[in-house]
Order: sequence, then structure tokens, then C-alpha cells
Amino acid sequence: MEIPCPPVSEKFDLLVRSMVLDLLSKTPHPSCEYNFVNLFCWEGLYQYSRFNHEGRLVIHDGVDHIMFMPLGPAMDPESLHALSLIALDMGLSPDIGLATQEYIDQFPNLNQYYTITQDRDAAEYIYLVENLADLRGTKLHKKKNLISQFSRKYPDYRVLPITNENKSEVKGFAKDLLGVSDPIPKSLVEEFSAMEKAFNHWDELGLEGVLVVVEDKIAAFSVFSPMNQDTFNIHFEKSNLAFKGAAQVINRETAKFLKDRTRYINREQDLGIPGLRQAKLSYEPRHLFIPYILKFKGGI
Repeated sequence: MEIPCPPVSEKFDLLVRSMVLDLLSKTPHPSCEYNFVNLFCWEGLYQYSRFNHEGRLVIHDGVDHIMFMPLGPAMDPESLHALSLIALDMGLSPDIGLATQEYIDQFPNLNQYYTITQDRDAAEYIYLVENLADLRGTKLHKKKNLISQFSRKYPDYRVLPITNENKSEVKGFAKDLLGVSDPIPKSLVEEFSAMEKAFNHWDELGLEGVLVVVEDKIAAFSVFSPMNQDTFNIHFEKSNLAFKGAAQVINRETAKFLKDRTRYINREQDLGIPGLRQAKLSYEPRHLFIPYILKFKGGI
């Protein structure tokens, strides 16, 4: 059995981007957590570490104390159990997250080694891009009404791509939004830190974005990147609540921008926040990717 090198803390630097992208192209995973942009921008917050194991990339979340399912060729439960024992020896958590329903169905004996729990709060919302762009159907009528109100009030609004010339302005807009809350929630401060890292490495990360501008003032913006051949991942999306309907407009304009380039949009998790869950469900996702946590039962 290969003896892994000690995990390297906070080493999802740009030098390993090609390695992660190559693994994802060969063994794609439905979760946005494996998107290199997310690993790179959030590594400090989640204290990510990584090591190689038999040709696979193993990622450890040092805050939630859990490993991701290894990225690479599939492992049977016995091999996964051996990996958990290695993690224990390395001082890491032996528990594994982001297991798929398909994996659990494939290996009925998995419960010999792990307690299997569905992680609904980590579910990711996957939408058909054409549904977000067109907003057809009675259930989405309220969204269209808010967009119509915005269009009537600001008939000259513009939709622009985020570029190297305007990204500093967009970053400043995001920072100003922090001042709307008093006190500023810790989660928003952490998100801005990750966002700032994204803007500072825009080109190297292959990021794209769009913004909605009203009379030379930014009303909303979104930042995204490709996850795989048919899905884009929305990393950040912000709107100024003073512009009623701006949140709905940026959602639609992002989908319109991507409509000819992808089939699906992954809008990430609701984190168990009731209002956010309601908002994400209200856009009628095509499906939810609901991961499972494998809680290690101990040595066998």
C-alpha cells in the first residue's frame, strides 16, 4: 500500500490547478466542492489539506473535520476503509463526505464500515439554463413580474461582462454591501475574503462574470466558471436591495449569458438556511445533488 506524503495545508495554489482539472475530466463528480475555484478561494476558511493516495487526490476539510470522497478512480468499501485508517494515522478525520447515491447503491456492504447519513443541508441546486433564462410557467411568474418592474423603472439598464478594467469597481461594490448590515455577519466577511481572492486571481482561475448597471452604478453582479462539459458553477452573486428586482435580473441575465454554452447551472447549497432554501427552490431546480456522509465505524 502506498504511504502518502504528509498533507500540505493550504496548498491548492495555481500550480495544482491543471492536476485537479485533469482528474475531474477523467472522473467527473457532480459536486461543486471539487471545482478548483472553490478549493482555491475557500482553502483558508476551511483549512483544506490534500495528499495523493494510489493515484487519487484526497482532500481534507480541517474545519468540518471530514474528507471528500477521493477524486480519481472509484474505490470499493474495503479500500475506502483502508484510506480512513491512513487518515487516522495522519491525524485527520476518517469520516468521508460527498458520497453519491450511485456509490451507495453500488456497494450494499458499505454499511459494514460506515454509518451512512444523507446531508440535506449540503444539497446543491442544479437548474436547466434555459429555464432560468426564459422563466416560463406560472410558478416563475413572480420572478418575471419583479424583472418587469425593474425594467420599467430602469429602462436604460445595461448588462456588461466583468473585465480587468471594471473588476476593481465590482469588488468595491461587494465590499460596500458589507456595510449594509450592522453588525456584519461573520459569514459575509468570510465570503468577501474568498471573493477578493477570486478577483485577485481572475484570469489564472478562468473566471467570468456579468454585472447589471443603472446610470453607471452597479446594481448586481455574478461570478462563475465551468464545472464540466455541461455545467457552470455560480460562485458569487450579489445585488443592491435598493434596486428592487435586481436579484432576479442578475439571475436571468447570467443564464442568458450562458444559454448557448451550457445546459445546467449549479447554484450551490442553501446551507440549511430556511430563507435561502425557499429562494433556491422557488426557481424550480431540475434536480438536487444530495450528498451523503460516511461516518467511520472504526477498525475492523
